[in-house]
Amino acid sequence: MSETEPVAWIKVWDPIVRYGHWALAALFALAYVTGDDDGADVNGLHAWSGYAIAAIIVLRVAWGLVGTRHARFSDFAYGPASVRRYLTDMLHGRARRYIGHSPAAAAMIFALLICLSATVLTGLVAYGESGKGPLAGANGAFIAAAQAGEHEKHNGGGEGRESAMGELHGALANITVGLVILHILGVGLSSVLHRENLVRSMITGRKRPEDEV
Repeated sequence: MSETEPVAWIKVWDPIVRYGHWALAALFALAYVTGDDDGADVNGLHAWSGYAIAAIIVLRVAWGLVGTRHARFSDFAYGPASVRRYLTDMLHGRARRYIGHSPAAAAMIFALLICLSATVLTGLVAYGESGKGPLAGANGAFIAAAQAGEHEKHNGGGEGRESAMGELHGALANITVGLVILHILGVGLSSVLHRENLVRSMITGRKRPEDEV
C-alpha cells in the first residue's frame, strides 16, 4: 500500500511527545545562540529559555512514566548490548525497523535528557552565583562564606568558582550540541535505511504499520 494513503498508517507519537520534541529543540537552539551575549535583555532570554527547557524535561520524564505506550520509558528500555547490536546492524544495512524508538534512539534520548538536565542545573548555579535566578540567595551565601574563609589563599576564590561553573555549563552545552548532531545523522540514516521520513513522523505522529516492512 502506498505511503500516500494515511488511513493505513498508525498513530505512534502523541502530542506531548511531538510538541515537546520540537519545543525542546527550538528552546535549546535559542538558549545556545544567546548564551555568549552580554546584553541584559538577551541574557534574560537565555535564562528563560533554560527555565522552559527544565519544565519540558520534567514533563517528559513524568510522561515517560505514565504516558502513552510508545512514550513510556518501559517501551524503549534497552540494554547496552541491544544498542551495540542495533548500531552494528545499522552499519551493515540490516537493522530492524521499530515502530517506537529503536535501541539507538532510546540511548540518545536518555543521553540528551541527562546532558540537558546537567546543563540546566549548572546554568542555574552559575546564574545564582551572579545574584540572579531561584538559587541567587543560596549561592550568594555560599560564595560569601567561601570568600571569607579562603580570601588570602585564592585571592577571590568565589569568582574562580563562578568561572569554573560557567565553563562547565558551556562545556555541557557543547556536548549537547554534539549529541544533537549525532541524533540528526542517526535520523537521516534510519530514514534512508527504512525508507520512511522520520521527521515527518515526528510532526504527524504517524508511521506505516510494522507488517509492511
